[in-house]
Amino acid sequence: MSGLTTGSIAVKRLLLGKPYRSDRLNSRLLPKRIALPVFASDAISSVAYAPQEIFLVLSVAGISAYSFAPWVGLAVAAVMVVVVASYRQNVYAYPSGGGDYEVATTNMGPNAGVTVGAALLVDYVLTVAVSVTAAAENIGSAVPFVHEHKLLFCVLGIALVAAVNLRGIRESGVLMSVPTYAFILGVMVMLVWGFVQLFVLGRDLQASTAGYELVAEQQNDLTALAMVFLVARSFSSGCAALTGVEAISNGVPAFRKPKSRNAASTLLMLGAFSIVLLMGIVVLAQKLHAKYVIDPGTELSGLPENYQQKSVLAQLAESVFAGFPAGFYLIAVVTALILLLAANTAFNGFPVLGSVLAQDRYLPRQLHTRGDRLAFSNGIVFLALAALAFVVAFDAEVTQLIQLYIVGVFVSFTLSQTGMVRHWTRLLRTETDPDARRRMVRARVVNAVGMVMTGTVLVVVLATKFTSGAWIAVVVMVVLFVLMKLVHRHYRSVELELEEAAAEDDGVLPSRTHSIVLVSSMLIPTLRALRYARATRPDVLEAVTVNVDDRSTRTLVSRWEESDIDVPLKVIASPYRDVARPVINYVRRIRRDAPRDVVTVFIPEYVVGRWWEQILHNQSALRLKTRLLFEPGVMVTSVPWQLDSSNRAARRSDAQYIAPGDTRRGFGASSPGDDR
Repeated sequence: MSGLTTGSIAVKRLLLGKPYRSDRLNSRLLPKRIALPVFASDAISSVAYAPQEIFLVLSVAGISAYSFAPWVGLAVAAVMVVVVASYRQNVYAYPSGGGDYEVATTNMGPNAGVTVGAALLVDYVLTVAVSVTAAAENIGSAVPFVHEHKLLFCVLGIALVAAVNLRGIRESGVLMSVPTYAFILGVMVMLVWGFVQLFVLGRDLQASTAGYELVAEQQNDLTALAMVFLVARSFSSGCAALTGVEAISNGVPAFRKPKSRNAASTLLMLGAFSIVLLMGIVVLAQKLHAKYVIDPGTELSGLPENYQQKSVLAQLAESVFAGFPAGFYLIAVVTALILLLAANTAFNGFPVLGSVLAQDRYLPRQLHTRGDRLAFSNGIVFLALAALAFVVAFDAEVTQLIQLYIVGVFVSFTLSQTGMVRHWTRLLRTETDPDARRRMVRARVVNAVGMVMTGTVLVVVLATKFTSGAWIAVVVMVVLFVLMKLVHRHYRSVELELEEAAAEDDGVLPSRTHSIVLVSSMLIPTLRALRYARATRPDVLEAVTVNVDDRSTRTLVSRWEESDIDVPLKVIASPYRDVARPVINYVRRIRRDAPRDVVTVFIPEYVVGRWWEQILHNQSALRLKTRLLFEPGVMVTSVPWQLDSSNRAARRSDAQYIAPGDTRRGFGASSPGDDR
């Protein structure tokens, strides 16, 4: 192990902690109080930006259109009720963690499953991007420095959440619980106190934007049809509040037993909190005459110089807690924290779904394995990089990113509920118990309503957002679908190829083994390779050197002949001073003359302990070994020689991997040379 690798391991342990044994996986399972912030923070936190997106879209038609906001909020809440009720059926029927992907695959076939998988993967990436950009916007309302450096804030935020999740799901849950519950409590207090001031104390609360006049470009010439379209678009933007509901069905295996019941209870809590907060913010914002627009400079009149638009939630907190700045800053901080850490939902859902897809061979198999801390580390890193790409591409603008949002999640909602309807229909064909049949019929009705409603919302979202940016998400989903099918085809073709090769293999041993030891000098690594090759008892053993320098080659041949080595040394000419090509041609000639022979090439290699030593050694051996691996009937054997630097690096590595109790049991307590 090189010094660089040793240093990187030390940094890794400092950031992530010590690795966990596989048998500790059950101890990492989550109780409901931690599962709620882990899996529901996305849906709960989206109420911080979903209401303002409703107002933003309606602002196009002028202040009178704001009267539709509560009705739009009620429509979103109705969809939330149906989706939560539908997914409670899912977690009982499919508790394995495949979620929508498993439901669609089992009941509608692999193409539907891959479609759901692609849609959810894209949605998880956008969840991270939208959450951190919304966090930057909200905290920027209170801290101008963050507003001026939103992109930097988002990059650091994604890196922070990714690092927390690499430490393990339980650690991320404990960290998530404080800001999640603080956000729920803080916004609840704000709403209650705001309504008390309005309806009990009779105070005239006004948002900071209440005195500004809304300049609507289409206020006078907006037709009834256009108004319907605008309200529908407002509704589709508000449906961002539903993102993250599906994460619980994907994360059922992470719950403590009884898994399905705990997951269903968490879903119920998620829906209750989200609906109360969403409707409270929408109604209070309307009562306080809050305004939120795309471009304040052109859409609001009467603005002061250097005006900076605050989020709707920040405007409410500023008005409700007037005279108590700590309340405003508390709401700003907890909102920013939960939005930043809401990405944690995606960081728990994406790797689990990626692992399931990799297990089914639709994604690279590296995404299936857990890391040192029993988290799916490769999936976490991939998600972070993909989210960073979206944030940078859209310059950390939440209004632009949210146009791409929720398409994927409603694709998965619709296909999942369709699959559940088929699931209950299939079971009803064979079920004879009357009580069980009644339960199944009731569950099918719930899922059928969910299918119709989510399908309708999907059509509305595509119709109202497609040209505004949703087409990008659709294109990415299609590309990802094709890539996943190609990956699956590759794995399947490899499997078939190996099956055919196994069927054609007659099990006959090679007629002879022809061993070649590559020689570049008379040093001890070469002599050791010769001894090892002789120990394998080949039918033919010869040493081969490539003549790239006449003087050095003559010296080597002379020393070889003077030694007591009884293995013949063959010199291969290389007029162009290339080592690999002459050796490969020689091996091919042997194979051509004796096709049933196996040729084994022994290559002496140095094992070094410093990164720069690797540059100075083994380069020719590495190139030759890489090219020989493509030759049929040729085995390549590396014969290592450990330099002193590698021994020191190995001792440092062993010291870092001593498990608890190993020293007491006598493992790792001594160093080389201590045996007496």
